[in-house]
Amino acid sequence: MSTFNFNGGNITNSHIGDNGRVENNYGTDPAAVLGLAEQLVDRMRGENPALVRQAQVIQGELVQAGEEGRAANRGRIRAALETITIGVGAGSGGIALVEQLKHALGL
Repeated sequence: MSTFNFNGGNITNSHIGDNGRVENNYGTDPAAVLGLAEQLVDRMRGENPALVRQAQVIQGELVQAGEEGRAANRGRIRAALETITIGVGAGSGGIALVEQLKHALGL
């Protein structure tokens, strides 16, 4: 007989991602996430300057949340990531960074 013990038996909606997948994103290093956001800003400057502002929205929200000791506004970040996804080409480095950010933030 086996016992299923996930996160001490405390499964909440924050653990259940899209399509019912279990997402376990706690413990993501905030500095690493901020580094991805900075890379995204730099990448957009080179690939698609019109989207730099959206990348800066993400970076700014992460910085501000860290300074204020609160969780980042996921809706604001998600909207900016979606705008970038629509604007950049498939297979670009920008899309790869967007996907990494989505995963790191559990979006």
